[in-house]
Parts: sequence; structure tokens; C-alpha cells
Amino acid sequence: MALFDKQNLVWMLGGIAIMIIGFLLMAGGRSDNPNVFDPNEVYSARRITVAPIVILIGLVVLIVAIFRHPKNK
Repeated sequence: MALFDKQNLVWMLGGIAIMIIGFLLMAGGRSDNPNVFDPNEVYSARRITVAPIVILIGLVVLIVAIFRHPKNK
């Protein structure tokens, strides 16, 4: 008997994919001039608010996937 069935693994992969999307949203773009600091780019709503929420959603999906019981056939 396996620890996780196929459906649990699909949920886990989905949670990991959501977390990767969150980290990509948080990642910064390259600046043309490294000597110039643009606070609007660094502290944008996407990086400060949206990306952490997406990462937390991915973690919740991952936790649900771990604790989810397989349905009896």
C-alpha cells in the first residue's frame, strides 16, 4: 500500500506549481542601471502583497494534499 495515491500526488504537484508561480511573481526584474534604486519597482503591490498570498495558497493546497484521505473504491 502506497503512502499517497495518484490523486494526492496530483494535488501536491498543483500546490508546488502554485508556489513556483508565487516565487516567480516575487522575483525582480533586471534594472538597466544597477546604481539607480527604484522603490516603486521593488515595493510594488505584486511583490509585497500578491506573491506572498499566492505562495500561502500553494502551501495550503500542499497541506490539504498531504492530509487528504484516498477515497475507498
